[in-house]
Amino acid sequence: MRWLWYFIIYSFAGFLLEVAFARAIRHPKRDRKCLIFLPLCPVYGLGACLILAASPLVKSPLWVALAGGLAATGAELAMGAFYRFALGVEFWDYAGLPGSLGGLVCPVFSLCWTALSLILVYAVHPPVAALAARIPPWLGPPALILLGSDVLVSCAALRRTGSTDVLRWYAP
Repeated sequence: MRWLWYFIIYSFAGFLLEVAFARAIRHPKRDRKCLIFLPLCPVYGLGACLILAASPLVKSPLWVALAGGLAATGAELAMGAFYRFALGVEFWDYAGLPGSLGGLVCPVFSLCWTALSLILVYAVHPPVAALAARIPPWLGPPALILLGSDVLVSCAALRRTGSTDVLRWYAP
């Protein structure tokens, strides 16, 4: 169950990061979550879990950064393709940035994920792992049901509407 908590915690952290980024650049689109009910961005949860899974395989910070950057970029590519091709929506579009691959990934953000990988593995994850270890085991199944239900409802709503506007959590 610890990986479920890692996924949820990092998806929530990604939501907070996205909201802060949207406010910092004064972007008019403030709805930066990917689920209807829960304030989560699953691409961050998936990316963080892939980075954490890869990090024990490499020992030096340089390799952690490279493996983490590749893992996070892979998560972004996979989730972006899923959103675009399976659900008919786009949460991000890097088409205007140099080196963009179909607008789904680009070198500029891959470098950001590479740097964030080091911060995640060496600074953020140790206290998060300690926090996740203290969550009672009985909370896992209800959390999984809630998350799974929200994912299914959100995917159905996104596919039906073809717009991320269905996820708005604030008044327009």
